[in-house]
Amino acid sequence: GQRDTREVVAIKCVSKRSLNRASVENLLTEIEILKTIRHPHIVELKDFQWDSDHIYLIMEFCAGGDLSRFIRMRRILPEKVARIFLQQLACALKFLHDRNISHLDLKPQNILLSAPENPQLKLADFGFAQHMSPWDEKHVLRGSPLYMAPEMVCRQQYDARVDLWSVGVILYEALFGRPPFASRSFAELEEKIRSDRAVELPSRPPLSPECRDLLGQLLERDPLKRISFEGFFAHPFVDMEHVPGPESLCKATDLVVEAVKKDQEGDTSAALSLYCKALEYFVPALHYESDARRKEAIRAKVGQYISRAEELKALVTSSSKNLLQQENPARELLKEMAKDKPRLCVALEMASAAIAKEEEGKDDGDTLELYQQSLGELLLLLAAEPAGRRRELLHAEVSASHGTAACPRWHGFEGTSLSLHQIQTLMARAEYLKDQMKMREAQSMGKEALAEPVWSSESPS
Repeated sequence: GQRDTREVVAIKCVSKRSLNRASVENLLTEIEILKTIRHPHIVELKDFQWDSDHIYLIMEFCAGGDLSRFIRMRRILPEKVARIFLQQLACALKFLHDRNISHLDLKPQNILLSAPENPQLKLADFGFAQHMSPWDEKHVLRGSPLYMAPEMVCRQQYDARVDLWSVGVILYEALFGRPPFASRSFAELEEKIRSDRAVELPSRPPLSPECRDLLGQLLERDPLKRISFEGFFAHPFVDMEHVPGPESLCKATDLVVEAVKKDQEGDTSAALSLYCKALEYFVPALHYESDARRKEAIRAKVGQYISRAEELKALVTSSSKNLLQQENPARELLKEMAKDKPRLCVALEMASAAIAKEEEGKDDGDTLELYQQSLGELLLLLAAEPAGRRRELLHAEVSASHGTAACPRWHGFEGTSLSLHQIQTLMARAEYLKDQMKMREAQSMGKEALAEPVWSSESPS
């Protein structure tokens, strides 16, 4: 029998009365432009027709509903799910930004999901907001100004950066379950929009520092201080480099080849670092792969690489602890000699606390911050310290936080008896800790990827 090749589409009717008379032609021209856009995260406009009252847009059909409903059914989204959606939205916005197209009406109702299972985000309804009649109170209460940048609502000059504010509001709503200016009345909403107070982020649920940082930069009321598009696309939370795509698997495989080579050569820490970098590409490769058999094959490989990374991590950690123990006697002597210098005592206490936390296995952001604070203070004190035994020990202490690499010749230290060995070791410890945190994140991402992601848009997760 003949196969049914009919395609399901969505038809959107735009009433001509909702458009300014002068902008009808403009809209038709815009539709022609939109017809040329093809992107996996932008709803495809297949065709358009019109009669005396309406313009009909024939669109790609998205069976997963919209993002507003998806969030409402779950109340809030876990940060890792919100991040995947944000990456997809960023891909669509980069595509538009490269073509000088602004959306100007970004909101969860305009973000559709391709399917109920493993949904792909699809940006819809763009380019029309600028043609609509000026908003009135009735239009406001339907929801749009909840997502509009303050400069747009307050009738000031605005540019493409209004889209970045809207992205911030959408991300905030996904993470906290409501937009930042959620209000009971139009008057309350207007007051919040016109206020000059910074947007506060709730303390719960807890978010990663990168996520909080991005939200703060997107929800900046002053458009001149708001993050730029370049800053947004380069931000570590958006992490465009690791967005799922056809090249994810190739990049992961290339890194694994390098890792195996270093592993065979006995370069443990380089091999560990490369395995973890590979995992950061394997996770998006798994998200991108739709074929079940190929997905299973990738999963099996990821499991092997995680096991090997954990073996290497144990080796690297034990050699690192030996290095720490060798540095202890000099640190104790320096503390003894620093009794008359309260600032130096405090800085050394911070360094000791950081090292103790790390030895206990607490290689987290707080430990890293302690290292960085103690380093900043020690560098200032070292510059002011006269030549002598204490300065030599202090030099050694700063290097202890910064690694055992060959000492750079820093201006201000030439001609002294110091080698900066200790500051370097502290700095290297801080760098090592940063790598450990990155590796742990990559490994946990890999482990999560081994389990099927549960984010059907029908059943609450």
